[in-house]
Amino acid sequence: MKIGFRVLGAILLAVLGVWLWTILFPSPQKIIRQRLEAVAKCVSFAPGEGVLVRLAGAQSLAGYFATNIVIKLEVPGHDQLTLSSRNEITQAALTARSAFGSLKVKFLDISVKVAPDRQSATVDLTVDANIADQQDVMVQDTKIILHKIDGEWLITRVETVSTLSILDFEPVSTLSIVGT
Repeated sequence: MKIGFRVLGAILLAVLGVWLWTILFPSPQKIIRQRLEAVAKCVSFAPGEGVLVRLAGAQSLAGYFATNIVIKLEVPGHDQLTLSSRNEITQAALTARSAFGSLKVKFLDISVKVAPDRQSATVDLTVDANIADQQDVMVQDTKIILHKIDGEWLITRVETVSTLSILDFEPVSTLSIVGT
């Protein structure tokens, strides 16, 4: 009976230890997912924000990016947006907050691949954006590259991914078979 309690106590202690370890030392994938959720919250905004709230949101967004950044976004119906600095990110965020009444952004289907050196990661995801007063939701596949800089995962590259469609392929009109 005493041995059973000791074994049960040891198992419970081991489970508690593993649980604490995952809380205190989360995996890079978990940290990256949490940072991307925070980015989505920074990009999103509600109608009627004050000027200071707009500025704070735009500046906090820039903090998730490295100083040397490359952003190439192709938004359907608009010109390609290219940004290369935190200042440009802040300005673009302020412009969006002025141009749209509200914006709700979600990241879906997040796939995180951490490099073997655990200093960089590639994230493939789908951006789901809902702009106020627009019935259509914008959905765009996106690739994000992050690097661990001074102990923090920072975004270094963002680019939209062109999805293949049946219209991208030219039809094959003839098939030739070479015989011997």
